[in-house]
Amino acid sequence: MIANRANKLIKKRFNKSIRIIKQHIKLRFLFAFTIKFILFLWLTALTQIGGVVYLTSVLICKKWNTTLKFKTSFVFLALYLCATFVFVPFTCSIFGREKVVHTQKIQPTNFMTVLLNRNYVRPHVNQLLEACAETLKHTNIEIRYLDANFPFFNRFPLLPHLSHHDGKKIDISLVYQTKTGVISSKKKSLSGYGVFENPKPHEVNQAEKCLQAGHFQYDYPKYLTFGSINKKLVFSESGTKQLIAAFLQQPNLDKLFIEPHLKRRLNLKSDKIRYHGCKAVRHDDHIHLQVK
Repeated sequence: MIANRANKLIKKRFNKSIRIIKQHIKLRFLFAFTIKFILFLWLTALTQIGGVVYLTSVLICKKWNTTLKFKTSFVFLALYLCATFVFVPFTCSIFGREKVVHTQKIQPTNFMTVLLNRNYVRPHVNQLLEACAETLKHTNIEIRYLDANFPFFNRFPLLPHLSHHDGKKIDISLVYQTKTGVISSKKKSLSGYGVFENPKPHEVNQAEKCLQAGHFQYDYPKYLTFGSINKKLVFSESGTKQLIAAFLQQPNLDKLFIEPHLKRRLNLKSDKIRYHGCKAVRHDDHIHLQVK
């Protein structure tokens, strides 16, 4: 009798332990799946191809029977670099896009733009940039570009931008100079975004109006600088005006966005210069171009 009770108690405790172990395994699986899913979404939003490359690397590592430390990371890095610099440039033409062509005058503000596949445009954009570079060839002004578009698919969002999804848009850095007036190709933040050329006391403060109207995102690029640099540089009014004038000369330019106070300060007059609205973000840290 006592032996039967003891056996039942042992069996009950054993079954309970099994249930706890199963629940623990399920929770670990759910946690691992959630982390991988979030990583997939984040890599896709950041680079377009990163999520697919990550899933491929996970599948390869499951089949690859080795105890190599950081195996998935190494496989992912190798696949991602091959895809970014070989596969994507070769196949993007199917979607009517190509990489921004680099020359002595045309370079990315930050190489991460290239590494994250955010440097793809339609051929008309490259034609516009090359024509502007030709116009500026006798100056010290360089065209430093920021985010353009992803290589594949229209309507695929290039976050955090609202409209960079069709290959027709590209952001360009403002021009800066030393305090003695020497034009520089350097910029004032690591990302190229977020260091604003604020309105002077007598100028229209559109950012303040938008923020007061409840458009809290209007100046959020200030959180995307990834660090301020070259603090001794100052905004070059003459250099930025020359750069914008070169863009405005191009017949295939459709729109150019810049903050209203800079448009007035630089005395820019063109129907192609538009105000982007409070639902976007402020444009006194960069110039937005759009071709027809």
